[in-house]
Amino acid sequence: MSNHITVTTGIYDAIKDTLRRKKVSLEEEKRLTEELRKAKQVLRRDLPTDTVTVNRKVTLKDHTLDFEHEYIFVPSTKVKLKKNKHSILSDIALAVVGYKVGDIIDWPFRDGERKIEIVKVEAWEG
Repeated sequence: MSNHITVTTGIYDAIKDTLRRKKVSLEEEKRLTEELRKAKQVLRRDLPTDTVTVNRKVTLKDHTLDFEHEYIFVPSTKVKLKKNKHSILSDIALAVVGYKVGDIIDWPFRDGERKIEIVKVEAWEG
């Protein structure tokens, strides 16, 4: 399990902006603030390929609800839920962004705490 998230400066700033705009629950805000405080910021080319970020296809296993699902995380301007394209600032993306394959995250979603495992991360060119 990673003890810190690894994100690009652009993603870091986008999360900070989301927090500033109060777009998340109080529990999520506390958690994201703590994660950003310890986050490692890198250039996009230096971000490991197994790390969740924008323009990646990510397979997640939800241990709490017992299902596996694939998400494509895209910039907020390119969201198309019918095509499984979710904003990098959506609740599920904020829970896992910056983590890598094999990490298991306990996250305070609005509907309760859930345990999410990152099964696979692939580059995605849309």
